[in-house]
Amino acid sequence: MSIVDKVVDKRGTRKQAQAYLDYLWSPAAQEIIAQHHPRPRDKNVLAKHAAEFKPIRTFTVEELFGNWQKAQDTHFSDGGTFDQIIVDRK
Repeated sequence: MSIVDKVVDKRGTRKQAQAYLDYLWSPAAQEIIAQHHPRPRDKNVLAKHAAEFKPIRTFTVEELFGNWQKAQDTHFSDGGTFDQIIVDRK
């Protein structure tokens, strides 16, 4: 999740968007998320719902690529992974 500056500035909704993101990562919101079956990110909430969410190896973009810009360049720049997959399917 992210805030798109151009959109929130145009609509005047930056405060609401930031409040939503702040809440989204709270334990209360993570509990709601788990109850609706997406995998929660909060480790305590995940542990509470361990029977529903079998262990999987998760990772962050930073762990795999170093940062979001490197991930963007690798996968979505001209000739990146996404382009290669699309070409292979044509």
